[in-house]
Amino acid sequence: QMYGVKDPVSEEWTPGVFASIWQRYNNRSLKYTTWIICDGPVDAIWIENLNTVLDDNKILTLANNDRIPMTDNCRIVFEVQDLRNASPATVSRAGIIYVSASDLGWEPIVQAWLLRRPELGSLRSTEVDILRPLFEKWLKAAPPNGGAAVDFFDWNLRNIKKIMEANDSIVIVNTLNILAASLKSCVEENVVLAEDAYRRLLTFAVMWGFGGLLEPEERKKS
Repeated sequence: QMYGVKDPVSEEWTPGVFASIWQRYNNRSLKYTTWIICDGPVDAIWIENLNTVLDDNKILTLANNDRIPMTDNCRIVFEVQDLRNASPATVSRAGIIYVSASDLGWEPIVQAWLLRRPELGSLRSTEVDILRPLFEKWLKAAPPNGGAAVDFFDWNLRNIKKIMEANDSIVIVNTLNILAASLKSCVEENVVLAEDAYRRLLTFAVMWGFGGLLEPEERKKS
């Protein structure tokens, strides 16, 4: 699915997702620079096939003997949680930038999302003025009866058990995606809702953004 597969009977080649993207954007006729972002864990099975891309040759070699060179107007980035399964050959071929979750946090993601809202329409600035203090009050401030928790994310980490691990960035992106989908009709019709309506929509987004990874019993706690 990633690089492609060759039918053993007909020998017909079906390109994979990454091979199709690589062939499309490694094109010198394009006037802009393309960044290909691979977001996910580094698996030794698929990352080893990119060693020829990461070394000085910068050529993707496929199983059907196609060789697609990397052009000067294309860049590739791997956004990974850790390098636990990466081989020394892979690590030595790439530049490593480490960003701690505590250094980044969730606030820049929310601020960037709010800053982009006015680009969708003239009335989105009013929407941002309503939503910004709600984010500050509900997520940044310590929750009522939260004990030692400094904010809602800290309380969530201390008290809620998820069915799978997810850092603050993933949780807040899920919340913002749900909120953006809920506000899509407002953007299309260029209308602004009442403040109470935004309060309810953000409540729904936070509820599922944080609670979507919880079992029913844990959802009752939150």
